[in-house]
Amino acid sequence: MKKIWASFLVLAFAALVAFPASAAEKIRLAITDVDGLETLQRDFGPFRDALAAESGLEVEFFPVSGRTAAVEAMAADQVDFVLTGPAEYVVFNARLKAQPVVSWVRPDYYPQVVTLDSTNLKTLADLKGKKISFGEIGSTSQHLGPATILAEGGLTYSTDYEPVFLKLNAAAEALISGDIAAIGMNRTHLDRVIKNFPDRKFLVLQKGPELPNDVLLASEKVKPEVVEIVRKTFAEKGPVLLKAITSAEENAKYIGGSFVADVTDANYDVVRKMYTNVGITEFTQFVGN
Repeated sequence: MKKIWASFLVLAFAALVAFPASAAEKIRLAITDVDGLETLQRDFGPFRDALAAESGLEVEFFPVSGRTAAVEAMAADQVDFVLTGPAEYVVFNARLKAQPVVSWVRPDYYPQVVTLDSTNLKTLADLKGKKISFGEIGSTSQHLGPATILAEGGLTYSTDYEPVFLKLNAAAEALISGDIAAIGMNRTHLDRVIKNFPDRKFLVLQKGPELPNDVLLASEKVKPEVVEIVRKTFAEKGPVLLKAITSAEENAKYIGGSFVADVTDANYDVVRKMYTNVGITEFTQFVGN
């Protein structure tokens, strides 16, 4: 009997060696507006750890230098999931058939057109023939959104006004000096301008509607069951993931936010309309590239 039991143990051990426990499924994650692995670890390390713990997946960062690099990495099958903005999602979808998995709601995420309260500019119509600064070219909240506000106010892009692109503080200084007439920006940026230029009073000529949210998208090559695990994790463990994300100061824009796990491609049709308002009808290239 002892020989039989010993033989059984030998066979069992051999089976364990031959068939080890399957490793966790690994997913590779990129974030388009975070440059470098060190910054990724600092700003999104807690989120990566929380996502791995709650989903049972192994989550590996894939650092990229920007949105174009992220598209190229996904095309080369180097990355599975990308966190990016709404304008960028449209390009990922057009080029690679990437699909939205979950949107990241940012409170008070809307565009606006801002000028100085001391000027005689009081309506959008007053901006005709003027220079208007936008932030990062192709940005949903700093470029496409404000340009759409102007279009809906009757001002055609690059025809009824001259678009220029200046960094936020430089734009505010140009506004104060009279070199430009207005700035397209989001609410967070207006808060920053007010803080940086406390002796000036700014006027919002027009506020736009809430914008589509940032989105975690998946390559079409990711297995559907893995996409579903990620989506389900956000749906069921959202508060845990949000706490991890907002533990980093750089992610304060998500404080008070949430996740939408039933997001669809159609939610971003409004962004495609924004592209047409700046003269873009094909969505396979980022504006300015």
